[in-house]
Amino acid sequence: MGSAALLDSNNSSSGMKDKKGKNKSAKSCTKKETTNKKVQKRNIAPENGEPASKRPRRAAACTDFKEKSVRISEEDSIVETKKDMVVDDEIVAVGLTCEKDEGRPNRRLNDFVLHNSQGLPQPLEMLEVNDMFITGLILPFEGISDKEKEKKKSARCEGFGRVESWNISGYEDGCPVIWLSTDVADYLCCKPSGSYKKFYVHFFEKARACVEVYKKLSKTSGGNPELTLDELLAGVVRSMSGSKSFARGASVKDFVISQGEFIYNQLIGLDETSKNDQLFAGLPVLAALRDESRRHENIGQEISAFSGGTLTIGKEREVECKMDETYSSTCTAEEDEDAKLAKLLQEEEYWKSMKQKKNQGSASMSNKFYIKINEDEIANDYPLPAYYKNSNEETDELVVFESDIAVCDPEDLPRSMLHNWSFYNSDSRLISLELLPMKPCADIDVTIFGSGVMTSDDGSGFCLDDDLSQSTSGSSSAVNADGIPIFLSAIKEWMIEFGSSMIFISIRTDMAWYRLGKPSKQYLPWYEPVLKTARVAISIITLLKEQSRVSRLSFNDVIRRMSEFKKDNRAFISTDPAVVERYIVVHGQIILQLFAEFPDVKIKKSAFVVGLANKMEERHHTKWLVKKKKVVHTSEPNLNPRAAMMPVASKRKAMQATTTRLINRIWGEYYSNYLPEDLKEDANCEVKDEENQEEEENEDDDGYGDAGAGAADEDKSNSKETQKFPSVSRQSRQCSKEEVRWDGEPISKTGSGEPLYKQAFVRGEVVVVGQAVSIEVDSYELPAIYFVEYMFETSKGIKMFHGQMMQRGYETVLGNAANEREVFLTNNCGDFELEDVKQTVVVDIRVRPWGYLHRKANANMDKLDRAEAEERKRKGLPMEYYCRSLYCPERGAFFKLPFDALGLGSGLCHSCQVKDVERDRERFKVNPLNTGFVYRGTEYSLHDYVYVSPHEFMVERAETEYFKSGRNIGLKPYVVCQVLEVIVPKGQKKVGEESTQIKVRRFFRPEDISAEKAYNSDIREVYYSEEIHILSVEAIEGKCEVRKKNDLPACNAPAIFHHIFFCDCVYDPSNGSLKQLPAQVKLRYSTGIVDNEIAYQKKKGKGKQEENELEVEKQKEQENRLATLDIFAGCGGLSEGLHQSGVSLTKWAIEYEEPAGDAFKLNHPESLVFIKNCNVILRAIMEKCGDVDDCISTSEAAELAASLDEKEINNLPLPGQVDFINGGPPCQGFSGMNRFNQSTWSKVQCEMILAFLSFAEYFRPRYFLLENVRNFVSFNKGQTFKLTLASLLEMGYQVRFGILEAGAYGVSQSRKRAFIWAASPEETLPEWPEPMHVFSAPELKVTLSHNVQYAAVRSTAGGAPFRSITVRDTIGDLPAVGNGASKANLEYQSESLSWFQKKIRGDMAVLTDHISKEMNELNLIRCQKIPKRPGADWHDLPDEKVKLSTGQLVDLIPWCLPNTAKRHNQWKGLFGRLDWEGNFPTSITDPQPMGKVGMCFHPEQDRILTVRECARSQGFPDSYKFSGNIQHKHRQIGNAVPPTLAFALGRKLKEALDSKK
Repeated sequence: MGSAALLDSNNSSSGMKDKKGKNKSAKSCTKKETTNKKVQKRNIAPENGEPASKRPRRAAACTDFKEKSVRISEEDSIVETKKDMVVDDEIVAVGLTCEKDEGRPNRRLNDFVLHNSQGLPQPLEMLEVNDMFITGLILPFEGISDKEKEKKKSARCEGFGRVESWNISGYEDGCPVIWLSTDVADYLCCKPSGSYKKFYVHFFEKARACVEVYKKLSKTSGGNPELTLDELLAGVVRSMSGSKSFARGASVKDFVISQGEFIYNQLIGLDETSKNDQLFAGLPVLAALRDESRRHENIGQEISAFSGGTLTIGKEREVECKMDETYSSTCTAEEDEDAKLAKLLQEEEYWKSMKQKKNQGSASMSNKFYIKINEDEIANDYPLPAYYKNSNEETDELVVFESDIAVCDPEDLPRSMLHNWSFYNSDSRLISLELLPMKPCADIDVTIFGSGVMTSDDGSGFCLDDDLSQSTSGSSSAVNADGIPIFLSAIKEWMIEFGSSMIFISIRTDMAWYRLGKPSKQYLPWYEPVLKTARVAISIITLLKEQSRVSRLSFNDVIRRMSEFKKDNRAFISTDPAVVERYIVVHGQIILQLFAEFPDVKIKKSAFVVGLANKMEERHHTKWLVKKKKVVHTSEPNLNPRAAMMPVASKRKAMQATTTRLINRIWGEYYSNYLPEDLKEDANCEVKDEENQEEEENEDDDGYGDAGAGAADEDKSNSKETQKFPSVSRQSRQCSKEEVRWDGEPISKTGSGEPLYKQAFVRGEVVVVGQAVSIEVDSYELPAIYFVEYMFETSKGIKMFHGQMMQRGYETVLGNAANEREVFLTNNCGDFELEDVKQTVVVDIRVRPWGYLHRKANANMDKLDRAEAEERKRKGLPMEYYCRSLYCPERGAFFKLPFDALGLGSGLCHSCQVKDVERDRERFKVNPLNTGFVYRGTEYSLHDYVYVSPHEFMVERAETEYFKSGRNIGLKPYVVCQVLEVIVPKGQKKVGEESTQIKVRRFFRPEDISAEKAYNSDIREVYYSEEIHILSVEAIEGKCEVRKKNDLPACNAPAIFHHIFFCDCVYDPSNGSLKQLPAQVKLRYSTGIVDNEIAYQKKKGKGKQEENELEVEKQKEQENRLATLDIFAGCGGLSEGLHQSGVSLTKWAIEYEEPAGDAFKLNHPESLVFIKNCNVILRAIMEKCGDVDDCISTSEAAELAASLDEKEINNLPLPGQVDFINGGPPCQGFSGMNRFNQSTWSKVQCEMILAFLSFAEYFRPRYFLLENVRNFVSFNKGQTFKLTLASLLEMGYQVRFGILEAGAYGVSQSRKRAFIWAASPEETLPEWPEPMHVFSAPELKVTLSHNVQYAAVRSTAGGAPFRSITVRDTIGDLPAVGNGASKANLEYQSESLSWFQKKIRGDMAVLTDHISKEMNELNLIRCQKIPKRPGADWHDLPDEKVKLSTGQLVDLIPWCLPNTAKRHNQWKGLFGRLDWEGNFPTSITDPQPMGKVGMCFHPEQDRILTVRECARSQGFPDSYKFSGNIQHKHRQIGNAVPPTLAFALGRKLKEALDSKK
C-alpha cells in the first residue's frame, strides 16, 4: 500500500499562466475554480520512440481532490513481476529519479496502470467522477542511452498520486502526448502495462483525433481552416485508418464524430496561448463537428462499424458556453454526476465492442453469426426427457400446402395458427425450440419437427400476464380449434414479437409460417422456459425504459437489479446474481432477439445488450453463419418421424408430367446441357428483381402518374436499339477487287438503273441470290449471317449485294434455349460490298407441312436432320443452319417467313418495303386546302373528333396522396375534342407537325364535373361546350367518334373497345350548368359504318326478310367459333371472356379441383368438363389414338387413364377436333418460388407447363394461348419462358409474347399477367388489345437479348380513351351485409347506377354469393375501429387494449405489425379499407386482414369483402356461379383470369380470323 501527500503548490514556478477548468472527454467543466501552475518542459523524445513532446499550451488543471490511502488488488499488482526498485512514497520515487528540476518535477511514466481506490483498473476518463491513482515505473525525464544506468535511476511506486489532471500536447509535432499530473510532479505517459493497454488506447486515440484535426485546420501545420466537415472527416479518416484500433475508415469516421465535442473543447483551449492570429473558436467546421457530435448524442447513434449497436444516454442538456476573459471556451454549467458516469460507461462499452469486432468488418457479428445454444447449459431449466405421443391421424404439411405455395421469399409464405402443438426431434423426443436458431443459418446440426392443429391466422397471441395453463391464444378456441391436425416438415427459424402484455411466437418451415397458440399439455413444460425468458427480457426492457439515462445501467447493474426481484414477480430467477447471470447468458439469444425487435433504438442498442453479447462470446460456443433469405424449396420429402407412422402417404408426390417425345426432348436436352450450377449465376440479383416485380401487384406505384410518357420514350429508344445496324469490320477484307467478278450477264435493273446479277464469284466461291453469306462485323463475336436478296453494281463499278440479317437463336429472346443450328430472319437489312463476304453459309429455308396429320412425318424428318448434323459435327465439317421464322423483337413476336418475297433478285427487299410503308405512315402531311392532315398514319379532317392528352388542359396537377389500392386517383382520360380548323403557318415550304396547329372544341366528361356525376353516368357520355382551344397537332392521341345515343354499338360484355361516344347535353364550365343540347346547336355527328347490332336494332319491326338475314348471319357466326379446349380451366374466367367475344366455344375443359370444375359446369353447360389430372387425360387421348409410343408418362397416369369409364373415353377430344387450346398452368414456380435453378430434370418434369405444351404439340390446334403470372417471363433467368417459346417454335407456330394489366381493360383491379399467343403458319397471329382505361401502372416490359426491352402495350397512366373503373362503380349498388353474412340469395334493394353495374348485373333479379368470411371477435373489433376513409389501415387503430367476451384483455394493434413494420414496408394496407374512388388490390384466393393483400375491408361496412364483390372486381357478371364453400369460391375467383381481359384478347383473335376472309 502506498500513500501520497500533497505538496505545496507554491513550490512550482511562478512563470506559468493560471488555468481554469478540468479536461474532460466531451466537455470542459469544473466543480470549483482553482489555480494550478505548470512549468514549461523541454522537447524530449519519449521512450517509445514518439516524436519530441511539448507541454500543452493549454493546461487543464484539476483540484478539489482529497488525499486517500488505496489498496492494490493482488490481481492487478504487477510489482512482483519486475525487478525494479520499489518505493512506497511518490516523493521518494521522484527524488530517486532526481534531475536538475527547474521548478516543478517532470518524469516519464512506464508500465503504468491507473486505478481507483479499490485497485481496479479504470479508464483515464473516469478521473471525472472518481479519484484515480497510479501504479507504475517512474523514470527520469531525460532519456539515458545506457539502459542499465536508466534502470538504476528508475523506481516503481504503487498507488501514488491522486491524479489531479491530464493534458494533451504534441499538436505541432503531429503526435499526441499524454500528461498526468499529481500534486508532486507531472508525468509523461510513455507505455502502459500490458493489462492496462486496453483502457489506455481508447484515450490515446481520442488525443490522436484531436491532433489530426489540429493538423488539418492549423495554418502553421499546413492545414486549411476553410475545410468543410466532410473534407475534414475524410482527411482525418485517411490519417487514422492505419491504426490497429480500427477495422477500416468507416469506423474512424464514426469515432471522430462521436468525439466531436471533446475535440472541439480541446482545440478552442489552445486559442489562449496561440501565438498567431488563427483562433479555433471561430471556425465553422469545428462548430459543425461539435454539433454533429451532439446530434449523435456524444457517442453516436450509428456506430455499427464498431459493435453493430447504438449506445445512447439520452439527450444532452443544453449548455450555454461563454468565453472567460482570461481563458477561452469552457462550459460553465455543471453536469449531473450520474450523466457523466452513464456517458463514460457507455463510451467504455462502445470501445470494448469495437475492439472485439474490428477484425470482422463493418457488419455486426450479431448480423453475421448466430451463437449456438448449448443444450447442456440449459438442460437444468427443462424437464427430464420425454417423447411425443399422439394416436390421432395427422396430415403431412407438404400435402396440405401442395398447391398453395406461390412465393419466393420466406416472408411471403402462407400464415396460419398452430394450436395444441409439440416440438420434437427425429427420434420423437420432445425438444426445446430454443436449440434452433432464431435466424436462418447455414450448416445447422439441429433438426426440429412439430405437430399441432392448423387454423387460419387471426393475429392474436399469448397474454403474458396470464397463467400459461389457463390462457388461450387470443382465439376463443385453442385446443379444440376447428382445424387440420398436421405434422410439420423441418422448422427453419423462429421468432418472437411482443407488446406490452402480448407475445407472439412464430415458426417457419419451407411451406408456411405458423403463429403458435396454446401448446399441448404434454409439451407445456418445454414451452414455459421460453416464455419465462421472454418475460425476463421484457422486464429488462422495462427496467431500462424507467431510467432517465438508458446507459446508466451496465450489464452488471441489470443483473444486480434482476436478483432483487421478489419471488412473486413472473420474471424472478434467483436472488443470487451469479445464478441470474448464468440464466440470462445461456438463454441470451432469446433476449437479444427481443431487444433487436424493440422499436426504441436506445433500448435495443444499450450497454446491456453489448455486455450480454460479450458474455455469450466468452463462452466460445459454436457460431452458425446467418444466411440471407433465399427462395423456398418444397420438393424435398418430409423427414418428420410422424411420416412413417401415418396411414396415408406422407411424401409430397407430384405426378410427373405426361409429355410427347418432342417436348420431353427439348426440355430434357436443355437440362442435360445446362446443369443447375450453370443457372445459379446472378441468382440473388434475379430473385430480388422478381420480388420487386411481384411487389408492384400490391404496393404503391408512386409517381406513375407520368409513367406513361417516360416509359413510352424508353420503349422507343429500346426499339431503335434493336434496329441498330452493325458496321462491317474493315479488317475482314478477304480478297481484292480483282477476286470478285460477276458470273453471267445482268438479269435486270434496279429502280435507279443499276444492273442486277444472279450470282458472282468471290474468291473462287459462288455467291447466289437466295443464299446466305457471312460477314465479319464489329462488336459481333461470330461472323454475321446475311440472306442475299439481290446483287447489283454501282455506277462506280463497286460490286454490291443487299442482304437481310439472320440472327442466331442465342441472339434472340430465346437465349440458350435456342437450337444452335436455327437462325431467324430479321428486318435488319442493308447494302454490302461483295469483297466483305467471308464465305457462303448453308441455311435451309425450311417449309414443313402443317397440322396434326403431319406430326409424325415431320418428326421423322427432324430426327434424320439432327442425325446428319451430329455426323457433320463429329467429322468437323462446317455447321449447316436452318431458318423457318421471322424475328421481330420490336413487336415481341416470331412470324412465318415471307416465302413469296424472299430471294427474288428483283432489286426489291421485303424488309425495305415494310420500312418504307412505316416511314410513309409516320410522315406528316397536310392537304392543299388545309382541311385535313395525316398524323401518325391516321387521316384527320375538319369536324372529326380526336383524343387530346389530358395534360394539355391541366392548369396544375393536384397533389394527391397515393395509397395502396388508391393509385388511379388523379389520373385523367383523354379529352374528346372536335377539329374546327387546321392552322398552317404561312410562308413555309415544308409543313411539319411541330408547327401545325388545330382549333378544337372541347367536350367535357361527367368526371370533369364531379365523381358523383361520373358514377351515375354512362362512361361513353360527353358534353358539348363552347370552349375553344388552339393546340399543337402533337397533342393529338388518336381518333374517336361522337354519335347519337341510338347509334351506339351494342355491348353486352362489361368491357368497351369502341372509340365511340354520345352527346345529348351542353355543359358550361363557367357556371357549372348542364342542359339538354338546344335545337340551335347543330352538332355534326360522326359518320361511319354501322355494325350489324345497330342495324338489327333499327330494322326491328320492319321487314321480316331483313330480320331473317341477320339471324342467319348470327347463326353462321356461332358456327364459325373456334372449338376450344380449356386446360387448367378453373371456374372458367378465361373461357367466359373468350366466349363473350364471339370467337370461342369451349367444348372441353380439364380441371383438377372438383369445386372449380363444378363451377365451370354450372356456367358452361355445353362443355364436357373432365375433373381429372390433365396428365391422365393426355395419356388417355394418346392411347385412344394409338400413339402410346409417342407418350411419356408415369405408370400411375397410365393406370388412371385405363380406369376411365367408356363414356369419359368417348367424350375425349381428339386431334383435328380442337381449333384452340388455352389455359394457365399452375404457377408454383412462376409466382416467385424459383425451384428450377436448384433442381434436377426429374423435378422439372413434374411441372404442368410440360403437359400443357404437350397438348399443343399433340393436337396442333390453329391457335394456342398461355396465361400466367407476370414473373413467368423473368423468373429463373427466364429459362421456362424461353423454353416455352422454343417449344412452340419447334412445333412450327408463330409466337407472340407480352404482359398486360387487367386494370387497363375495364376492371377495378391491379392484375398483371403474362400471355403467349401461338398461331399456326396458316393463320394470322393476333395483335395485342389496346388498353382502354387509365390505370396507374408502368409499361410492363419483357427483357430480350442485349438488355433490350419490349412492352406489348403502352402504359395508360398518362391517358386513355376512358376513365378507370372505381370501387364504387364496381360494388356501390350492392346491399349492406354484416360480418360472416351467409345468406345465399338476396334482393338487390336498389337500381344499378354506374355503367359498369348495369353491364355486370345484366338482367339478374336475385343477387347470389353476397357472402362474407367471418372474422373472429378481435379482428371484428379492429375492423370497427378502422376509420371509414380512404387509405385507412392498421396504422389508424388506437393504441389501446380491448376486453374480449372471454374476459381477456388484448392489444387492439397486432403487436407483430409495429415491431416488424420496418422490414415489411410498414405492413402497408393490412387491416385496410378500400377507397370508393380507388381500385381493388390484386384479387387473391383467401382475403383476410392479415394476409398478403390485407386491404380487404369494405369502404363503409365493418366486414371483409364478399364473394360477389371479389367476383365483380375480376369482371365476372352477377349471373356467374361459383361452387363449394366460401373458401372454395374465393379461391376460384382469385385464380381466375378476369373475363374482361379475356374478352379483349378474344376480340383480337376474332379480328385475326376475320382478316383471312
